[in-house]
Amino acid sequence: MKMCHLRNLLLVVFFILIPVHVSAKELIPMGQSIGIQLKLPFVYVSHDILLPNGEWLKQGDKILAIDGTEINQIQQFTEVKKASELRIERANKEKILNLTTEEIQNVLPFLKDETDGIGTLTFLDPTTNEYGALGHQIVDSALTMPPPFTGGAIFLASITQVKKSEPGQPGYKISIVNKERKRLGSVLYNNVYGVFGKWEQGLPQSLRQPMEIMHESEIKRGEAQMLTAIEGEKVEAFTITIDKIDGSNIVFRVTDPKLLSKTGGILQGMSGSPIIQNDRFVGAVTHMFVEHPAKGAALSIGEMLKKSPK
Repeated sequence: MKMCHLRNLLLVVFFILIPVHVSAKELIPMGQSIGIQLKLPFVYVSHDILLPNGEWLKQGDKILAIDGTEINQIQQFTEVKKASELRIERANKEKILNLTTEEIQNVLPFLKDETDGIGTLTFLDPTTNEYGALGHQIVDSALTMPPPFTGGAIFLASITQVKKSEPGQPGYKISIVNKERKRLGSVLYNNVYGVFGKWEQGLPQSLRQPMEIMHESEIKRGEAQMLTAIEGEKVEAFTITIDKIDGSNIVFRVTDPKLLSKTGGILQGMSGSPIIQNDRFVGAVTHMFVEHPAKGAALSIGEMLKKSPK
């Protein structure tokens, strides 16, 4: 049965291995929608571009240099005042293109030096101020790989609209991310179990109380709750039913009438939404079943913690 990661990341990171120890027995379940921004050490092409001379800039091309000057950020393109020789890397081979000043300005909207998108915050460790999100790795869709990054941040996102999921057509959240005012924390790691980093906003009273982690052997089939945001910045609890537990892997279905009516079930952008059962922290949503959008998969929080960077 076809499944997909729950991300609506436009560019959906090898990571520098610096210890982040998340070992708390109690964590704060979150559920906020977040924007994720990763700063890359190079400039690349986000879409295919046909140049007037018939040459192509291809999605995923890396811009190495202009007139012999190494390029690693888009701002350097604004300093180009004349026709230039562009050195690019494509499929591990270098290529030279000659572009006019006008052509360089025309391709600027299709160049990027960062990865950004939307996901859901999973947990906050109140003893270490470390967080975890997504429950799966960010993969850059243009580079078709987890790109290296030199730094990153998460920001609070406000949901303005949702595109409802239908069988065969995953829906998604439409969000506003205010990067000027609401930086929540840094991004230190992006691996197969999620995005991890340092929380920077203290512990507001509006946050939920820390919750005991449920061991995988204690997770039961039956009713549970999923915490997520589908309107504005408000995190709500929605009823789900856990149908299967296979070690650290959980299969569930949405049974909450409000969520089914509003979203059709699971949306892209819900990756990382916490799952709670009997007032204990069970896991994080990671996937949806494309043909059955009310059905989803999750990773146990114990596995997410165990496999977080150490």
